[in-house]
Amino acid sequence: MDNDAKRIFQLTRKEMGKTPADDDSKSALRKDDDEDAQRTTTTTRRITTTADVARTPTPSKKLTSHALFPFAIISISYILFTITDGAVRMVVVLHAYSKSFTAMELAIVFTLYELMGVVTNLIAGIMGARWGIRMTLLIGLALQIGGLGMLFAWTDEWSKTKAMVYVTAAQALCGIAKDLTKLGGKTVTKLVTPDEKQNRLFVLVSGLTGLKNSFKGVGYFLGAWLLTISYETSLIVMIALIAIAFPFGFFGLQKDLGRVGKENVTLKKALTQNRNTKYLSLSRVFLFGSRDLWFEIPLPYFLRDSVGGVGWPRSAVGAMLAGYIIVYGQLQSWTPQMVLKPLKQSPPNKRVAVLWNILLVLGPLFLGACISTDVFDTNSSENHENVQIVLVVLGIALFAFLFAVNSAIHSYLVVKYAEGNKLSMSVGYYYMANAFGRLFGTILSGAIYTAFGGDDVKTGFAVCFWASSASVLLSAYFEMFLEDGEMSTTPAV
Repeated sequence: MDNDAKRIFQLTRKEMGKTPADDDSKSALRKDDDEDAQRTTTTTRRITTTADVARTPTPSKKLTSHALFPFAIISISYILFTITDGAVRMVVVLHAYSKSFTAMELAIVFTLYELMGVVTNLIAGIMGARWGIRMTLLIGLALQIGGLGMLFAWTDEWSKTKAMVYVTAAQALCGIAKDLTKLGGKTVTKLVTPDEKQNRLFVLVSGLTGLKNSFKGVGYFLGAWLLTISYETSLIVMIALIAIAFPFGFFGLQKDLGRVGKENVTLKKALTQNRNTKYLSLSRVFLFGSRDLWFEIPLPYFLRDSVGGVGWPRSAVGAMLAGYIIVYGQLQSWTPQMVLKPLKQSPPNKRVAVLWNILLVLGPLFLGACISTDVFDTNSSENHENVQIVLVVLGIALFAFLFAVNSAIHSYLVVKYAEGNKLSMSVGYYYMANAFGRLFGTILSGAIYTAFGGDDVKTGFAVCFWASSASVLLSAYFEMFLEDGEMSTTPAV
């Protein structure tokens, strides 16, 4: 390449300094010029191609297409993992209920699962930036297999205390695994989306998140159904699903995918996020807390309780929770159409986020009001019991619709607000807040349901919805501090 450059320089100098006397040499130089031009064109084309890939911040169509392969591998692995995540949650909940665990005791079992999510999301962001998405994905899949394998040892001979300690430890591994896997599923969306295509990014994030949640609903149903066969069978099937995803991630992903320089990856930088990311994360805490205040533990316990609740069998409870998750996931996928077209908002901003968050409070208010009245009097006629079921389903469907829109808007905004060189750390920080919301929602739901539902489970269930309403309003409050337009890179105080 140096020789080519020298020839070009010499020829250019000759051309600039030529006189009429030089015309006689034109034919002699033309042949040399043509040969040099051919070599220079070939070299320049090769240099330009490399430079475009390395330096261009906005992916071209060719680069975007090239990124579709890792996107497909990570997305499929993410979905397979999600099925097992929903299934193991349903298996543990229903198996614990059959062993007379109280709602508070079950909440304690899931404490480390959610707490590990708080820690892991932050660490996962650093790991993803240092070691790449491939490493975090593979570690997550391996830990999920380990956590599922531990559950084989849970036997009827164990005391409740021993079972709680052991299952809590197994769930801790599953909690770490979930958030390591989730990191790749979220960050990979930006690989295939140019920076100027924000609407496309909104659609892609919403679609992937919605698809993931729909398959998590499939996992809820699968776990409840497999449990009717046997406890061990359910675990074997879940491990097999993870085993399918593992080799694709190992052989199909590049080691440096999503990696940045080690000098730019520190805990301090991971915690130092821009103003919008911090306030959106605070809002996320209370958004997901509002759901888990009634969904994960109180709802299945209320549906299973034959004394003060509905008295459904395991399969019906699993189908109910699965239906919620599937509908919720599909609604997330449709969020761009529901938000962009009616409101002519392209893409969602602060006002849209606050509006949909305030509307969300209608769901828990409706359910809390219904349960607090004599509509849920279980001593009434069979027709009255059918009314109970219809109202529960309608209320949950309303919450699912509004929650799905809010969650999709949040998932888009965090990717939008994230700084390019801190994408994985910003996403990890945001989902750390997500996990903290699930943690406080789960623990508080178990405490409320047990404390207020001792003699009347519907009272405890109703209080869970009142607490959920308050959590929704807090989520909307923190969204009001978001800044539209150009982001402020100054950390929030």
